[in-house]
Amino acid sequence: MKNPAKEKSIEFALLIIEYCEILIEKRKYVISKQLLKAGTSIGASIHEAQNAESKIDFIHKIKIATKELEETKYWLILCNKSKSYPNDKFNLTEKVNELGLILYKILSTTKNSIKNQ
Repeated sequence: MKNPAKEKSIEFALLIIEYCEILIEKRKYVISKQLLKAGTSIGASIHEAQNAESKIDFIHKIKIATKELEETKYWLILCNKSKSYPNDKFNLTEKVNELGLILYKILSTTKNSIKNQ
């Protein structure tokens, strides 16, 4: 069965890795490290949620993914607003926002399913 959140998180993580490699080439080590960690953690948390012990555990793991997503947005804002950082040719902000829509919908749907039990 297709899982859009997992698929998009993998695609996003691969783009983050590529962008961070560009940042490293430009000697932007600190932001690169932070962005790489947060941007790849989104998918790790989504994958971990697939083996949750309960719906509550699933929600918890997806919430962790959304926290990492919001941190990733922050680092991307800094990169995009800084004149000394390379242009984001991967449209990472757009892609992280799309992933966010999926995650927030998953959270909403799962919480509603618990309320309706």
